[in-house]
Amino acid sequence: MTLTNSLGSIQLNEVHQLIDRVAERQCMDFGNILSDLKPDGTLITECDRWSDLTLVNGLQRITKEDGVLSEEGNKVVPSTRAFWVVDPLDGTTNFAAGIPHWAISVARFVEGQPDFAVLDLPVLKQRIVASRGHGAWLNGKRLSLDIGSRAKTECVSLCSRSIRVLQRKANDPFPGKIRLLGVSSLNMVGVALGQTIAALEATPKIWDLASAWLVLSELMCPIQWLDVDPSIIVPGQDLASVNFPLLTASSKEELTRFLPWGMALLKD
Repeated sequence: MTLTNSLGSIQLNEVHQLIDRVAERQCMDFGNILSDLKPDGTLITECDRWSDLTLVNGLQRITKEDGVLSEEGNKVVPSTRAFWVVDPLDGTTNFAAGIPHWAISVARFVEGQPDFAVLDLPVLKQRIVASRGHGAWLNGKRLSLDIGSRAKTECVSLCSRSIRVLQRKANDPFPGKIRLLGVSSLNMVGVALGQTIAALEATPKIWDLASAWLVLSELMCPIQWLDVDPSIIVPGQDLASVNFPLLTASSKEELTRFLPWGMALLKD
C-alpha cells in the first residue's frame, strides 16, 4: 500500500505506529484539556506540545539522517536531502472547543518536494496516505484518480481568513456553498476526496499544506499558488511567518471558475 522511493517497510511501519500512539493520546485528551495563546494569537494546548515533541523525536529515531521541521518546534528548512514536515494537531481551535474534527499531518520531503505523507483523523479513525508517483489511499483502499472530478456537490471550503473575498467581490454571487471547517489540511484534502469542488486558503504555512499537497497531486487535483510557491523553499530558510496562499479545485475547469476569487484574496 504505502510504496515509497526511499523508506523501507520497517521504517514505514514504525511511522504508522508512531502516529497511532499520538492519535491515541489526542483522543484521550480531547475534551479534557485547556488551551492558551501563542504569540501570534493562535491557540495551543499541552497536547499540541506533547504531540509535536513525540512526533519529532520519533521521526528522528526512525530516519536518523533526516531533519525535521514542525509547527511547534524548528521552523527552519533543514539542510538534509530529506526532511519531515510535521503539524502535530491541525485544528487546535476545534480540538480545544470540543469539536471532533482535527488531523495529524506528517510529510517527508525529498529534494524539496513532498515524497510521502500521512494525514490522520483520530476521531473518525481515518488515515490518508500518499506516496509520490504511487497514488493515495484511505484506510488501505486506493483512491481513484478521478474521485474529485466526480464530486456531486457544490460545496467550497474557505478558511476563516479567506472569507474576506466575499466583501471584495460583494457584487458577485459566490459560485458555491461555503463551508468553514477549521482544519487547513482537511479543507484542501476534501477536494481530492470529492467532498468539495474547491478550497481557498489565505495563510497556510508549510506544515498546514505539506501532506495535502501530495494527496492533491497524486489524485490529479490542480493547485494554483497565489503568491509564494513552496517548491522553491531553500535550506536555512525560516518559514515561521511565510504564508503560501492557494486555490485548489477538483478540475482545471473548476480552478478557472474560482480563480477570480483567489486573486481577490491578494488585494490590499
